[in-house]
Amino acid sequence: MRQIISYDRETLPPLPLRPEGGPARIALYSHDTLGFGHWRRNLLLAGALRRLDPAPQVLMIAGMHEAGAFELPEGVDTLTLPAYGKDSAGDYRARDLGLALSELSALRAASICAALESYDPDLLIVDNVPRGAQGEMVPALVALRARGRARIVLGLRDVIDTAAAVRGQWLRQRNHPALRRWFDEVWIYGDPDFYDLVAEYGFGPEFAARARFMGYLDQRERLVDAALPAPQATPYVLCTVGGGRDGARICDIFAQARLPAGHRGILITGSQMPAPDRAALRARIDARGDMEMLDFTPEPLPLIAGAARVVAMGGYNTVTELLSFGVPALILPRTRPRREQILRAERLAALDLAGMIDPDALTPENLSTWLSAPPPRVERARELLDISGLDAVRARARALLCLDARRICA
Repeated sequence: MRQIISYDRETLPPLPLRPEGGPARIALYSHDTLGFGHWRRNLLLAGALRRLDPAPQVLMIAGMHEAGAFELPEGVDTLTLPAYGKDSAGDYRARDLGLALSELSALRAASICAALESYDPDLLIVDNVPRGAQGEMVPALVALRARGRARIVLGLRDVIDTAAAVRGQWLRQRNHPALRRWFDEVWIYGDPDFYDLVAEYGFGPEFAARARFMGYLDQRERLVDAALPAPQATPYVLCTVGGGRDGARICDIFAQARLPAGHRGILITGSQMPAPDRAALRARIDARGDMEMLDFTPEPLPLIAGAARVVAMGGYNTVTELLSFGVPALILPRTRPRREQILRAERLAALDLAGMIDPDALTPENLSTWLSAPPPRVERARELLDISGLDAVRARARALLCLDARRICA
């Protein structure tokens, strides 16, 4: 594999000292509109950053109330915002509160700005959306840049969408001016040999000057302080569909599939699946004796790591979980409203690191056939892909926070 590309900016000026001293402060923002992917990625980053020496304090800003169900590392706390929802076309709305979208956006923006002005972070990592969902990060970004302390980083997954869709979205959302005005660096959690985001989207030299390919995030660190459960006597196939809001059809087909001989099935529906769909699934699974169903689990990684095979959608976190543990998987990528998942899944399938079926073409019969066929060669993932992203994140955070000089940088 060729050397990972790194687009370096000019050397940043020294970090201003915190007058009262104390540990460095990091804030992580995710908007969290559909599923748990953004939150899980930030939770993984928070745990990794806490392993720096000296350990920083970490404040997470989460966009959905399920964040409260996840166990946080020591030294990490969360501000939970009232949630957005998304419809099938990708349009925003209030998920639970009876507020107009503009009212909810204003409430979230004011909460974020007040929290970050009070917390006064040394490093802010914004996940995926430079201006925040509905522009809600703008007041906080303006305030932090005016204060002059915080290093501000945008974190991006490996694939966003098709090139045409991304270029149009970034123009409409004024993301490039936002990067120029407020951000010091862009961290891309991927390997350019697999998908070169900078080149694919034609973002140009100004973006490239801020961008760094960090490598994929090794999900094994989520369990670094916990022992994996002992292998189960009966091998199992796991089906998981993230938050579950658009996963009912996949779950229903899995509940009809034939499992390999001697295997049982475990289905995780996700807490966001509509109640009628969940009830129908439970009735179908209760009618067979070789499957069980879980509505939600805050940490599915032990189940993923112990599975004989996994059937899942193709989000970034799910894929990196499978690659990190070398679990044979069938990816059923979401194709609407974004093409992100199918772009990722097609490239994985081309490398024989995962199987793939378009969900619109999925049937109980072809799923059953895949479950009994030879598995993809996912054990080759660490030979073909850079999965050292958490080490790169720690190294860059250490440099930005000047931890080696114990934050005395002037």
